[in-house]
Amino acid sequence: MLRTESREHNKLKQDTEAAALDVTSTAEPPPPAVCRDLFFQRCLWCGTPDYRRSFCRACGATTFKRERSAGAGVLVRRIGQTPLNTWFVAMAEGFNLLCQVTGTEPVVVAVGARVRVVRGAAPRGQGFPLVELTYRATSVERWW
Repeated sequence: MLRTESREHNKLKQDTEAAALDVTSTAEPPPPAVCRDLFFQRCLWCGTPDYRRSFCRACGATTFKRERSAGAGVLVRRIGQTPLNTWFVAMAEGFNLLCQVTGTEPVVVAVGARVRVVRGAAPRGQGFPLVELTYRATSVERWW
């Protein structure tokens, strides 16, 4: 009779079962990595910068190259309710995006304040990029 099981096979099987028990015994998954980089698209035909578009808003082309943003911008307009602290941000590269301001009270945030990116992409692609204030706007610098 042909013997199919060997010592090495049994050892491998036991190691695999032990590893599976170790994986299932941990109750909490590891925290997701935070991506501080913000990437945007630049049209290859006309050079217009955009954020997450399927076609260029200036020329209609569908070919883009991906570039890394410096992460600096200016608050342009509040969107939605104050507790959500959601704003349109004009980035230094020339594109606008919807962001959530973090690290400060919503009352302190004003149009014209300078911000920098804290988290470019949320885990699993959900939510808005997060920004924080770097310089509060004075009444003279506000854009209204």
